[in-house]
Amino acid sequence: MSRPFDVEPRTIAIVRARTGMGDLLCGAPALRALRRRLPAAHVALLTYPEMAPVVERLRPLVDELVAFPGWPGIPERPPDRAAIPGFLEAMRARRFDLAIQAYGANPAANEVTRMLGARRTAGFLVPGTGPEDLETHLPYPHHLHEIDRHLALMTLLGAPPAGRDLIFPVADADEDEAAVLRARAGLDHAPYVLIHPGATSPSRRWPAERYAAVGDALSARGLQVAVTGVASEASLVGRVVRRMRAPAAPLAGRTSLGGFAALLSGAAILVTADTGAAHVAAALGVPSVTVFLSGDPRRWRHPGPHHAVARVQVECNPCPHLTCPIDHRCAERLAPEQVVAEADRVLAVAPAAPRARLRALP
Repeated sequence: MSRPFDVEPRTIAIVRARTGMGDLLCGAPALRALRRRLPAAHVALLTYPEMAPVVERLRPLVDELVAFPGWPGIPERPPDRAAIPGFLEAMRARRFDLAIQAYGANPAANEVTRMLGARRTAGFLVPGTGPEDLETHLPYPHHLHEIDRHLALMTLLGAPPAGRDLIFPVADADEDEAAVLRARAGLDHAPYVLIHPGATSPSRRWPAERYAAVGDALSARGLQVAVTGVASEASLVGRVVRRMRAPAAPLAGRTSLGGFAALLSGAAILVTADTGAAHVAAALGVPSVTVFLSGDPRRWRHPGPHHAVARVQVECNPCPHLTCPIDHRCAERLAPEQVVAEADRVLAVAPAAPRARLRALP
């Protein structure tokens, strides 16, 4: 059987029904490989509509976001069951040349991909759970980094890797927004650190007082401190700031996604939970320390001396729990001094800040 790209498809639907910014950004190298192999193909990414700001940063690797209504067995969002029939009817009417299951190890995602009515299907699979064959489907490679999982899939389909770098283009309007915020927050007078304590799941959240201790230590090293987060994390950001002895700027909900990236691009270092901010830092080349608790650094960390991991190995991490069912020992046993030591190590080898590190799209 020929590979899906041997007869070049003109239209491709990619099932990537994720709600994490890091998930989508780590898929960019695979999208780059696809675009290099099929420069004229129309690529539609199926994900939730709230991910539109992230998908916009992936253009021109992606031509379109198709709003996904959810599906039974896909856990990111409860499915909008009333919308599913209309969604399938619209997708089948478009008769995509190829549909790719790029969600992961979930048979429900393969079911969605089959139901789209594309001429051919491909993607990840869980062996023994469906009719997909190994000519066009890759048993999900759990042992690989998230970037490399998707590159392996594209290699199977006939699109060799074109680099592992992430992308996050920053526009002039983003820079203007960040400049105003820096002035209002008093961040223009010395190099600054961004502390980003929030994470979607409680199992990935380190206590606020420990981030505060890290902020005080970095302030003592001459860095200004700002604490960032989305609007819903304002309470957490406030707790970090109130527990600090040194002054810090609370910036929860005060930037757009692009404004946050532009603000981050001028930071000396980012200290963050295991969340999307870490991947934006990697895309921009900003030095970072990521606090890994329940998450798996083998899957999500970024290589190089400018990106450090702070964690303790305990009996149960990494783990899949969104909320720790026991005593959250991976968080309790990680001391602020360890995070500060990693930040010191990164700062010792990082270029002087602030500086522009904006990556253009390929």
